[in-house]
Amino acid sequence: MRRQLPLALCFIAGTFMAVQYFIPHPVVQDSYERLLSWLQTLLAFAFLLGTVSLIRMHYHKIKNRAEDRGFSWVTLIGLAAMIGLGFFHPEHNAPGGWFDLVFQNVQVPVEATMFSLLAFYIASAAFRAFRARTLEATLLLVAACIVMLGRVPLGDLIYEGIPSATQWILNVPNVAAKRGIMIGVGLGMMATALKIVLGIERAWMGGRD
Repeated sequence: MRRQLPLALCFIAGTFMAVQYFIPHPVVQDSYERLLSWLQTLLAFAFLLGTVSLIRMHYHKIKNRAEDRGFSWVTLIGLAAMIGLGFFHPEHNAPGGWFDLVFQNVQVPVEATMFSLLAFYIASAAFRAFRARTLEATLLLVAACIVMLGRVPLGDLIYEGIPSATQWILNVPNVAAKRGIMIGVGLGMMATALKIVLGIERAWMGGRD
């Protein structure tokens, strides 16, 4: 019963969400809207579960005196400070308040730094991928050079056809590849959803049968 009940609920909810698209009856659509409103409750529990998991993971790191426990201290102190400011400061949502001040001066610069570092990783990966050792890598290198030149004024100065070639690459091969990837992702999502609804995939229950 401990495992059959979640499996039955998953099967009923998944089947209902799949078939409601084909039944435009008001009762079915009202039930669909009500079910979507319940997602907010699930989202609140997901945030609570994520917070508890984060605290437990870093608590065990500190308790076991891990080498990187200093980062755990920073994470827990930052979490406690933001929760405290959010709950107990009377104007935590107002612009210029302590919550907004910490968010704008700590969270935003940290995110900007992370994305700046990500640009260097992307450049490093592009350097390794653009080595013309195979035909595919050569085509990728040529396309990347044309697109990069076509997105800056220098490309038009070198040859006036480069911007047009850049737009063709972005509109034709690039869109075709994106659609192929999206179709593959969609089929993968459908297959995974069917496995979960039918009870074949049970990793979300803890990985036990």
